[in-house]
Amino acid sequence: MTDTAPPNLAPAAPAETASAAPALTSRPGRWIDGWDPEHPAQWQQQGRAIARRNLRWSIFAEFLGFVVWQLWSIVAVMLPAAGFDLDTGQLFWLISIPSLVGATLRIPYSFLVPKFGGRNWTIISAALLLAPTIALAVCVSNPETPFGVLLAAAALAGFGGGNFASSMSNITYFFPQREKGWALGLNAAGGNLGASVAQFVVPIVVTIGAGATLNLPLAGWIWVPFILLAMFGAARSMDNLSNAKADFAGSAAALREPHLWLLSLLYIGTFGSFIGFASVFPKLIADQFPEFSAIAVGGASVSLAFLGALVGSLARPYGGRLADRFGGARITMLAFATMGAIALGVLVTLPLGDFWLFLGCFLLLFAAAGIGNGSTYRMVPVVFALRGGGTGDVSAQRKSAAALGLISAIGAFGGFLIPQALNLSFQATGGYAGAFLGFVASYAVLLVLTWVVYVRSGRLGAHRI
Repeated sequence: MTDTAPPNLAPAAPAETASAAPALTSRPGRWIDGWDPEHPAQWQQQGRAIARRNLRWSIFAEFLGFVVWQLWSIVAVMLPAAGFDLDTGQLFWLISIPSLVGATLRIPYSFLVPKFGGRNWTIISAALLLAPTIALAVCVSNPETPFGVLLAAAALAGFGGGNFASSMSNITYFFPQREKGWALGLNAAGGNLGASVAQFVVPIVVTIGAGATLNLPLAGWIWVPFILLAMFGAARSMDNLSNAKADFAGSAAALREPHLWLLSLLYIGTFGSFIGFASVFPKLIADQFPEFSAIAVGGASVSLAFLGALVGSLARPYGGRLADRFGGARITMLAFATMGAIALGVLVTLPLGDFWLFLGCFLLLFAAAGIGNGSTYRMVPVVFALRGGGTGDVSAQRKSAAALGLISAIGAFGGFLIPQALNLSFQATGGYAGAFLGFVASYAVLLVLTWVVYVRSGRLGAHRI
């Protein structure tokens, strides 16, 4: 049987010839049988339109996941002004616990699409976002809410972090190999932008028309209609693929591969830095430059903290593009060198008390982390292909696909480690200098690790990674 379809094959033609597209059949519950995006005729006639429709709603649902994941990064900073009696350590826990839970949930989430179906799990995972948004709205309405209850509500926001893994897993099944990078890049970028949007929108909605008070419950309530819209859109327009299968054997094989753990360390340094600094940036601005924590615009307040997540999100695709041209390992090394230099610059310039210098340094740090995200992620399939003996090795492809999900989960733990490192530094010294020295040292170690394992001549053959 040949995979080449006649150029003018009519969509309605009977599938009798060997060159006809495999027939797609639908079952109740929007299940699709016979899906094969690698078949040119099926992809041209039906597949592309179906895949793009599913991608649009996947991006929207994942975007909301990142919004919910980052809500406490901005709400926690506002709690003292709303009458909550919390110390710095407690605020850092409220900021970091969603990342800890979200990173942990990414592991099981990556296996749930084959079990429930991509459409069905998108509906379920979107519905789960109602729990953290409503819990936040209820808890912050009363300054007497115990810290333990606030922490539990913040932990629920981890549902949003888990969505990334299932969303990326689902979209992988819909697109042919030649278009996966484009589709997954859009899906990831759309999700990452949710962090920036949350930090931009929340300060506005909780202050506009509130006078001298804060209407903090709105930080949760405003997202409920959008979550309901995502559930409705997924139910109405997304599909389940019957041939989506969980690859437990591939995941087990990937876990035994040393490069999984090495690449995970690199991803903690890049994506972990992005999500960790995005979470803590509003807190750092409030601590170091309280006069710039909320800038009055009309009857509302705006926090410039959203710029960090925005720059990091927009920089990520360029990391992948540069990796394609110059090699992912070299770009990752450059990212770590830049991040280390900028972290050292923050340490040196912080005593000057210049907010705009502080902001500029951090935006460069976010840009470097974003580029590192893209380049490190691009390294994974290349490394596993070389380890498997070539890009056509099926076992290597399976391990690579499994490794991408596992590495994204492990890397997200950086969102917990960064705020907690800053918290420990503050508790020990009353400042953040110790943490930034630790960051500089960590980036230096990761740079050397990248060079020794992936750049130095003779490692993994003569190939450029």
